[in-house]
Order: sequence, then C-alpha cells, then structure tokens
Amino acid sequence: MIVSRLWSIALLFVFSASILVAQEPEKKEQAPPALTHYQGRQIARTMHYKGAPWLIRESREDEEKCSLLMKELGLKPGMTVCDMGCGNGFYSLKMAQLIGDEGKVLAVDIQQEMLRLLKARAEEQEVKNIKPILGDFHDPKLPENEVDIILCVDVYHEFSHPVHMLTAMREALKPNGFLVLLEYREEDPEVPIYPLHKMSKKQVLKEMKANQFELAKEFDGLPWQHMMFFKRTDLK
Repeated sequence: MIVSRLWSIALLFVFSASILVAQEPEKKEQAPPALTHYQGRQIARTMHYKGAPWLIRESREDEEKCSLLMKELGLKPGMTVCDMGCGNGFYSLKMAQLIGDEGKVLAVDIQQEMLRLLKARAEEQEVKNIKPILGDFHDPKLPENEVDIILCVDVYHEFSHPVHMLTAMREALKPNGFLVLLEYREEDPEVPIYPLHKMSKKQVLKEMKANQFELAKEFDGLPWQHMMFFKRTDLK
C-alpha cells in the first residue's frame, strides 16, 4: 500500500514536469497572441492528450476527494453546466449523472483527441446529455447567458488567453451563475504538484477581480485544492 502511494505521488511529479507539455496554439488570422505571463504569474503549459490516463487514475479519489468536490458543487437536475478543459471527461460524466436527462453538460476542450476520448467513455456508459465543444485557446465557444455553473478543475492556470477566456465565460453565465475554480494550493509545499501548476488564493483573487468576478463562497475541505466560487460583477 505504501509502495503504491509513493508510486502515485511520483507519477504526479512526472506528469507535471514532462507530460504537461505545450500544444502550440493554432495559427488563426484573428487569434490574439498567447501570453506567457499574466498579473505577475507565469502561465503553465497545456496538458497533452497523451497524459489523459492520469486524469482517471484509480488513486484520484483518495488524493483529491472528488466525490466531496461534487457534493459541494451543488448541482441540481435540469441545470446547464460546463466542464471547462474537460479532458477525457472525468468530471463531465459525474456532472451528467447529477443534472439528469433534462440537464446538459457543455464539455469544452481545445484538443480534439481529448473529446474523442470523452465521447468513447460517454458511449460506453450510455450517457447522452453531454455536448462536446472544440474550443479555441481564446474562445470556449459557449452560448451567452445560458450556463448555471462553469467548472474549471486545475485548468485555469494553463489559459494562454486568460482575459479573453474569462470574458467569454462571464458572458456565458446566467446572472446568478457561478464560475468555480479549483487549483492546487501554492501555499502548501506538501501538495505533490509541480509549482508552475499551482496557484495561491491571493493570485486567484487578484486575477478574478481584474476580470469582473468576485468571490461568492469557498470550500477549504479538499486535500490538495482550493475550491472557489465566483459570481459576475458586471451586472451591478
């Protein structure tokens, strides 16, 4: 058991340092240039789809208490929710079950390969209320004023166009909707994640305030991550 635990932690370092590599933004005529730094923070590189198995590792529940995260998210049947940076659908599938057939999960990723993995897993589990969306680095391609909750699990720190993405997500939220950010705690050196893939509460609050979001509530009961709920301030 101890050996297995040590191996799992070792993998976290390996994937953070090597598998989490950049996929260069597609060259599009109107796409703005990607940033390397924002608000004093270095932007991390996007996780490559070849690292997708790490997202569904058996140890994830023990390490991150994903079931507790889902409970705190407060999903209800019929909601329209977004799994931003959905990867192979670890959270998309969980969200789909909680919101029921009348609800809808907008699963956004910038890598078509990730969406293929998501579709395969959804078909295997016979889940039909997930809509995969191939987003751009600067545009998640979400509908305006339709989303109740946008969930960003360990992905915001990788946005190469944070202002564009936050603007689009803010516009996608309903007036009473929430942007929920989860980020590995930079304040805790015991969290076994490469430092570039961590964020402090102070930094998160700084960036959200600069983009017309304010903290509505937070949950500090997860082992490794901050869980922070933000609401729009542009409606005031």
